[in-house]
Amino acid sequence: MFSGSIVAIVTPMTDEGQLDLEALRELVDWHIEQGTSGIVVMGTTGESGTVTEQEYFLAIKTVVEQAAGKIRIIAGSGAMSTDKTISLTNEVKKLGVDGALVVTPYYCKPSQQGLLAHFKAVAENCDLPIILYNVPGRTAVDLLPQTVAELAKLDNIVGIKEATGDVTRVTELNRLLETPITILSGDDATAYDFMKLGGHGVISVTANAAPGLMSKMCELADAQNWKQAALINDKLMGLNEKLFLEANPIPVKWALYRMNKMGRGIRLPLTELESRFHAQVTQALEQANVELP
Repeated sequence: MFSGSIVAIVTPMTDEGQLDLEALRELVDWHIEQGTSGIVVMGTTGESGTVTEQEYFLAIKTVVEQAAGKIRIIAGSGAMSTDKTISLTNEVKKLGVDGALVVTPYYCKPSQQGLLAHFKAVAENCDLPIILYNVPGRTAVDLLPQTVAELAKLDNIVGIKEATGDVTRVTELNRLLETPITILSGDDATAYDFMKLGGHGVISVTANAAPGLMSKMCELADAQNWKQAALINDKLMGLNEKLFLEANPIPVKWALYRMNKMGRGIRLPLTELESRFHAQVTQALEQANVELP
């Protein structure tokens, strides 16, 4: 249901830090034109943690309306508590999204039994396809493959975004899964190797700046044309590295500003990319053949 190049879309903001809905609509149109398979709105890259609840729902509503069914839309709806996660997931369903990306509860560090009970409660109380999101580098908890295999038995848990950067997780997940689900990389730098080992695509930060190339690489990987996919991956490697010189989404928002796709705005406590990194990000954009003004 969800595969290929799925962009974890940024939330454009004006230089004063207000949501720029027109720029967001233009980004949605651009991704449709470039062949992006799906859009995750209000994930980590979308600054879901810094916007107000009103802005959160407004951004999702805007993306759904602009997409008009031309591309699958997934909303980030994970929260620290189970009740809040259920509430958010049910609310985004009303806005017309195709699925929910649900991150593991962060900061509170639940056990594997706690994670199992959490996601089971969400799945049983929400009528929406759910993609699990495992990103221990941000949440301080690791959703282990054995737990994922148990959760995959639930009808509306349809995939996982695996963002450990450990490509061997693909092999382990495929070995343990009795019920097949979509396995997506959440780490651009290892996405090619992830797909080569049996992954089905990537939820990508890099696709914000180079959607056409990322989409093409995923298409070639799906066709098992690894030689041509590797050539594209080589072009993307600069972005895969330089877009993480500072915490995501700081570099990618500056890259899109540099591409004249949106303003400089970003919300505190995040700040604009330090000037000493500008040349490196620009060079990576040029390596990926991105048009710059």
